[in-house]
Amino acid sequence: MHHSSTNTVPSSARVWNYWAGGKDYYEADRKAGDAYADIAPQVVTMARESRKFLIRTVACAAGNMGLRQFLDIGTGLPTANNTHEVAQRIAPTSQIVYVDNDPIVLAHARALLTSTPQGSTDYIDADLHHPEAILAEARQILDFEQPVALMLMGILGHVQNHAEATAIVQHLKEALPSGSLLIHYDGIGTNPDLTKAQAGYDATGAAPYVLRSPEEIAAYYEGFDLLDPGIVPCPLWRPEPGSSPTPTDVMGGVASKP
Repeated sequence: MHHSSTNTVPSSARVWNYWAGGKDYYEADRKAGDAYADIAPQVVTMARESRKFLIRTVACAAGNMGLRQFLDIGTGLPTANNTHEVAQRIAPTSQIVYVDNDPIVLAHARALLTSTPQGSTDYIDADLHHPEAILAEARQILDFEQPVALMLMGILGHVQNHAEATAIVQHLKEALPSGSLLIHYDGIGTNPDLTKAQAGYDATGAAPYVLRSPEEIAAYYEGFDLLDPGIVPCPLWRPEPGSSPTPTDVMGGVASKP
């Protein structure tokens, strides 16, 4: 793909892109991705199933739930079926705000900024550690009197301290009106192979990612009402009819604000 001596440290966004079958990665990312997958082969399935989970959850939010505003924090690199594409296929008036602060992602952000004429797609360069800054910018674009789907997809593991991660989610949730949704997934640390592979990956100098317990993940949803089937391995969240999903070590759910 791309070869450059300056890109010797893997990037989570690029490694994830590599696992998901994308094209935007360097040699260092491929090596880190392969080393991870050698120890925990299911990580490729996790990456692909996570994207399918995004498609199903966003389709549910825009379809059954009728939401028209999406705040997707920690977007990652554009791939197929990005949030705005899924939402606007169902509801062309959907407004999407992407948030990321990874320069690699920001360099590709233009690919995410396509939109239907009826809807809108915007990008905010901001850090999850500063939820107030995210909200201040998001309020310039979205109407916080109307329901918003807050998306935190595979991003909270990058907040090292769990109490801080929970506080950030709480802060963001408090800003949302009734009828809003939390859509989320993260990797869980119940599989020793995955834990070992993650430790090897963290040792490369890449941004570390904390695999948490199902109980820690459940804390993010406090005060919101879970949609069926609750917080489950992503492939088991409302799977496509006729598919036979296998659980992977990534858990998520959708919950609404009372």
